[in-house]
Amino acid sequence: MSGRSRILVVGSGGVGDAVARIAARRPFFEHLVVAGHDVARAERTVAAVRERHPGEERFVAAHVDARSAGAVEALARAHGATHVLNAVDPRFVIPVFEGALAAGSDYLDMAMSLSSPHPERPHELPGVKLGDAQFARAGAWEDAGRLALVGMGVEPGLSDVLARYAVDHLFSAVDEVGVRDGADLQVLGDDGEPLFAPSFSIWTTIEECLNPPVVWERGTGWRTLAPFAEPEVFDFPGGIGPVECVHVEHEEVLLVPRWLPARKVTFKYGLGAEFIGVLRTLHALGLDSTAPLRVGDVQVAPRDVVAAALPDPAGLGPRMTGTTCAGVLVTGTGTDGRPREVYLHHLVDNAWSMAEYGAQCVVWQTAVNPVVALELLTTGVWSGAGVLGPEAFDAVPFLDLLSADDGYGSPWALEERTPSTAG
Repeated sequence: MSGRSRILVVGSGGVGDAVARIAARRPFFEHLVVAGHDVARAERTVAAVRERHPGEERFVAAHVDARSAGAVEALARAHGATHVLNAVDPRFVIPVFEGALAAGSDYLDMAMSLSSPHPERPHELPGVKLGDAQFARAGAWEDAGRLALVGMGVEPGLSDVLARYAVDHLFSAVDEVGVRDGADLQVLGDDGEPLFAPSFSIWTTIEECLNPPVVWERGTGWRTLAPFAEPEVFDFPGGIGPVECVHVEHEEVLLVPRWLPARKVTFKYGLGAEFIGVLRTLHALGLDSTAPLRVGDVQVAPRDVVAAALPDPAGLGPRMTGTTCAGVLVTGTGTDGRPREVYLHHLVDNAWSMAEYGAQCVVWQTAVNPVVALELLTTGVWSGAGVLGPEAFDAVPFLDLLSADDGYGSPWALEERTPSTAG
């Protein structure tokens, strides 16, 4: 699709807010709707954009019930949306995905449809995998001539783009694509002491960290492990340094093998001992459950209570310090025939993202990638139909636009590492 796009952003939380702030600097679209259940929140985002960009009239706020495909379809049709960007929790992926298809819009998301563990052997075999419900509908999207670009945030998203770049330009054979995510972020309370305050949706964090993590290996396919399996200390760049990382369930492991040749694909997250301890406690107490319990006269899901009790990630920026790093460690045989190990990564400092955009670094880093993708789709540089991951597209235009001073001004980097003799 080429020409100027009309975008419906479903979700007015931290990421949806950052999407609007980032998009406001770009000319590729003519209309952007920030929609959510809480209209006042969407209106605050639009007001913040107009305050930073006087005279900006392309943004409007709207109400939408993300649980209803019909509501998403109706809103997309009302605004003539060429693209629907899903910026809500992954439990709402399917209604937004189906609503976009019914409206004749292209679709992007940053997290895929939810998994469910294998009923008998959850730590050995996958049950329903992340994205299975979406890939099952690929034929309908192809028949409609519409594109559903799934997993187009930072992880998944930018990590997948970096993997595609490595396969195309740096390696003749790939042993492992290993996504490694870490940070040195701190959130400080009024007394200056660190708080437990996750920088991203706790609902999503619980889902991906307490579900059985998935690993892919050539010859055996996908298999699962116990949560927090195989800890390793990974040395992150940008002054972050060594962080203990563990396996968690993540979309890259389900996406990369569909398009890219690799012997193994993994995802490990630098959670830290305190965070892992909190998640284990939530699980032990049943507070990670999404099944409603009766409390007095109301039914409430324990995980929703946990999310409501924690600070809103969108508002943490002024209290946050540090840098977040997303990246892919790729090992194998370089184009010169020699062993090679490269960490391709993207760093965002919170002080920078707050000063430039008024958005904390984790939500900014997540939000910038679908906006870059939307620009490439609008200008026709990227195109396709069906249900596709970021790996299905040429990485170079994306990475160039993300990095360029006249683009998004946020460069990625490549760090050569000494090839390991293990494995």
